This record gives sequence, C-alpha cells and structure tokens, in this order.
Amino acid sequence: MRLKRHFKFLAFTASVAIVVILSAFSFTAMWEDPPIIPGSGVTEIKMLSEWLPSIEGTMLDTEVYIIRGAEEGGRFLLLGGTHPNEPGGTLAAVVFVENVSALSGTVYVIPRSNHSAFTHNDAMEGAPQFFSIELPDGSERVFRFGSRRTNPIAQWPDPTIYLHPTGATLGGGEVSNLNRTFPGRENGYSTEKVAAAIMNLVLEEDIDLVCDLHESSPEYPVNNAIVFHQKAAELAIMTQMMLEIEGIDIRLEESPVNLRGLTHREIGDNSDAYVVLLEVSNPSQGRLRGKTTDELVTEGIDKYYLQASKDGKLFAPYDENGYPLDLRVARHVATIRVLLDSWNMMFPERTIFLSDVPPYEGLVDGLGTYLNPVS
Repeated sequence: MRLKRHFKFLAFTASVAIVVILSAFSFTAMWEDPPIIPGSGVTEIKMLSEWLPSIEGTMLDTEVYIIRGAEEGGRFLLLGGTHPNEPGGTLAAVVFVENVSALSGTVYVIPRSNHSAFTHNDAMEGAPQFFSIELPDGSERVFRFGSRRTNPIAQWPDPTIYLHPTGATLGGGEVSNLNRTFPGRENGYSTEKVAAAIMNLVLEEDIDLVCDLHESSPEYPVNNAIVFHQKAAELAIMTQMMLEIEGIDIRLEESPVNLRGLTHREIGDNSDAYVVLLEVSNPSQGRLRGKTTDELVTEGIDKYYLQASKDGKLFAPYDENGYPLDLRVARHVATIRVLLDSWNMMFPERTIFLSDVPPYEGLVDGLGTYLNPVS
C-alpha cells in the first residue's frame, strides 16, 4: 500500500513538473519576436536605441525600418504596436515594411513601438498569445497578441498617481501605457524612456509627419476616425474628403488640449511635426465581447456585438460579417495612402511619394497576399 502511494506521488509530481515546463516554454516564447520580412524598399534597419542608448540590450529596444527614396523630400514616421493588443495597427505597419518603396522622401516605420508590451498579455483577459494569418502558398505567418501596457518585468511597480512631465496627474497605471507617457523622460520610467526615444527620433531626424495606428472597441465613440493635432486640421479634413470620394467613411476628432501624454498632443506640441492618430473598429478590444480567441482577433465575428449593433449600441457598423483584421488593416493602409496624397498636395516642397502600397480592395480580399513568406 505504501509503495502504491509512493508511485502515485511520483506520478503526480511528474505531471506537475510537465505542466510547469510547458508553461515556462509558453511564457518564454512570448519573448521571441516573430519575424518581419522586409521588402526591397527597406534601405536600412536601425534600433530605437540609436536615439536613446540607455535602452540598448533591453526589452524596450525595437527595430526601426527605414524606406528612403532616391529623391529628397519629406520625412514620415509610422508607429504601429503602441498598444500591442490592437493588431490592426501592428499589421498595417508590417504591410508597409514588407511591400512599400519610396520614390521621394523617407519613411521610418516602427511596427512594435512598445516592444516589451508584446511579451505578455493583459492579466485576467484570457486573450491568446499568438494569432496566425494564412498566405497564398498555404504557409502561415504568426504574430503576437500583446498587452496595452509595458511588461511588469521591464517596469515595476507603477506609482499610485502618475505625475506626467507636463505637470498633469494621471492614474498610476497610465505610466505603463505608451500613449500616455509622451514626450517621455530619458531617465524616467521604462515606458517614458520609449516615448523619449521616439521623441528624440522625431526631433533629430526632422520628421514632418507622424501617424500613430490604433484600434478601438465598437462601442467607443472615437471609432473609425482620424484624431488630429490642431496643426494638422487642414490635412485631416482633406484626407477625410478624399477618402469619402473613394467610398471609405471616416470621422474627424480634434485632439483634446488638456488630455496629456498622447502622441498627437505631445509630439505635436513639442516638435514641428504634423501628427495624427488613426482608430479603426475592433471587436476584440471591447467589453461586450465573448471569449477572446484568435478567431475573434482575425475574423472579428462576435454574437454579442451583433446583438449590440441591432440594439443601436455601437458607434461603428457591424453585421454578420464581423470586422475582420483584413478590413481593419485595409482601412489603415488606405488612410495612410490618402494622408500622404493630401500631404503632397499641401507641401509640394516636401513630398513623400511611395510605390507599391497595397490597394484597399486587395487587402480586404486577403491580408496574407501582402505578407512575405518566411524562408
């Protein structure tokens, strides 16, 4: 009897060990970056630490892909992954890296702006760690579904109250939200360092135009929108008009003067750059959703949102087709394309002419067509 109990104990211990080991592999897998496959238009790859050396070698550092045209022109910074649980922004930035070339001007693309936030999930949300997209050759590209906030391993603990560099006070947890910490502090919290590095890039590279890519829940009023700093009002209005000609509806939202820490507010206030932030509807962001599966992330189909739409509770159109990632990325890419067209008309002395920008209809039909296979 004693021997039998001993074997049961050993079996239980072995089972626990296996679970721990598998969990450890799953956890550390989040620290490995799924590859981004640069297209021929990428002329140089730098690290963000080039603009703030103190983050070199840490999980805060991240790639900056540079697409430089043969002719001089304007300078454009595209930010994806400010919130890594908003994959439409990340994937739109990846699409630019893997497809686009520049004829004039220079484009800087940061697909994983808050890199450390890609290395974990939001606690208690039950979100997937990864999601995949099928390519035409039958292979798959895997991407991480991260968190809205910086990994506690890189920054802990957060204060009870966050005193922003402008003197404004925010909830303590906002110090882990990259889109609340601009213009940053070089010697501050980890998230502030990332913001400071991006701000240094804007200033040192004389960036003319900044676009920050986001997603928001269908019940959130600022949805399918261009949020613009006051300097960029005319540019945003022209972009909206041109998009509507193409049949793409988009709202305009002026950046609130007293809402501190956001890219469009702080980069706009602290540099000469024109700054906009793009929002597109994503059901996996909202509080009305059911289980957050990788299918919800990519297909955007949720029965609870369908009912909410029928009840008139949403600020974005929603039907049985859901709001798939293909559509969300297509909206972002189309808006960036038209934003640059508008920029070139307003500032012909600082043009940013791009080629091989994937078309809206092509992305809607299949995002995977515009992602390069992993060799």
